[in-house]
Amino acid sequence: MRLGLFGGTFDPPHLGHLVAASEACDALRLDRLLWIPAAVHPLKGGRVRTPAPLRLEMAAAAVAGDPRFGVDDLELKRQGPSYTVDTLREVRDRHPAAEIFFLTGADNLADLPRWREPDEIARIATLAVVSREGETLPDDPAYPAVHVPVTRVDVSSTLVRGRAATGQTLRYLVPDAVRAVIERERLYREPSPLDRIR
Repeated sequence: MRLGLFGGTFDPPHLGHLVAASEACDALRLDRLLWIPAAVHPLKGGRVRTPAPLRLEMAAAAVAGDPRFGVDDLELKRQGPSYTVDTLREVRDRHPAAEIFFLTGADNLADLPRWREPDEIARIATLAVVSREGETLPDDPAYPAVHVPVTRVDVSSTLVRGRAATGQTLRYLVPDAVRAVIERERLYREPSPLDRIR
């Protein structure tokens, strides 16, 4: 089995994530791609806005209907920061016969020497660098990687959160099922003066 891992905070997952994941599945001939929401990202100073159960629900809503995709909460169940090497070891132990591909961005590949046990990461998994049109890859990466070009979709979680905060529509930026969770929970909304006196 060719098994891909796609990690991130997914706060929220959006159409850019889905396009990249789908095209990476095709390019790498993956049998399965696991979306793995991070609990605490070591290099983001622990900043996560939305509680883990809601991010997990949004990720599951985003991938529903595509049999290639699954969502795994292994990092959310683990205490402390989400170290990639620990995740890879756990996935390898669960799927010892699988060929594992770890999807990452070009910026992360350049940063990889700063990660915990980068040599072990590169030993367990093939690094698959997902890059969008206009993004540059490191000239001399410290670790070998497969290049996976994907269609550029100029949507980010930051953009989605900003639009939600001001009450703008999220239609066509996130899947409808994700939008339903955001609206139901009033995620990312700036508190109004009325909220403060209730």
